[in-house]
Amino acid sequence: MPKNIRTIIAVAAIVIFGGLGIWSLVDTATPYVGFEQARTMPRTVQVMGKVEFDQTNYDEKTGVFSFMITDDKGDRMQVDYSGTKPGNFEQAESVVCIGKFENNTFIAKDLLVKCPSKYQGQEYQESSGGRAGDA
Repeated sequence: MPKNIRTIIAVAAIVIFGGLGIWSLVDTATPYVGFEQARTMPRTVQVMGKVEFDQTNYDEKTGVFSFMITDDKGDRMQVDYSGTKPGNFEQAESVVCIGKFENNTFIAKDLLVKCPSKYQGQEYQESSGGRAGDA
């Protein structure tokens, strides 16, 4: 085979497989969206909000953990998660819910709990030479 044809075939293969790789990455990516957009998208998305701790419920019969989240605009959304309530849920600053909006509820297949850093305040300790609690 002449060298030109091999080069053309190699470049074509690289372009085709590169295009397929990018297409599959974009197709499987789960974008962060706002509550309004999540309500209209037919695909899996990620939403983030602050948990309303007085609006949580775990139904032992169905195994569904339900709670309300609020975004930074004050919009509220009910989330249903069929799984075990995360152990650190009560300490959550916010929660990322991955799933789809169906029948006025966000059906989460995964939850990512965002907790306060255990290192919060450590900067003060290290920079002042004191211990937390020293005044």
